[in-house]
Amino acid sequence: MGKKVLITGGSGTVGANLSKLLLKKGYQVAHLSRSSKV
Repeated sequence: MGKKVLITGGSGTVGANLSKLLLKKGYQVAHLSRSSKV
């Protein structure tokens, strides 16, 4: 089982690309993003 990471701003450009990279490297990825109602 890979390491777990939490990415804030995961729906943004940097967060999405970081998520993809970490998934390819075997990490378990979770992300938080702001509600569109803010």
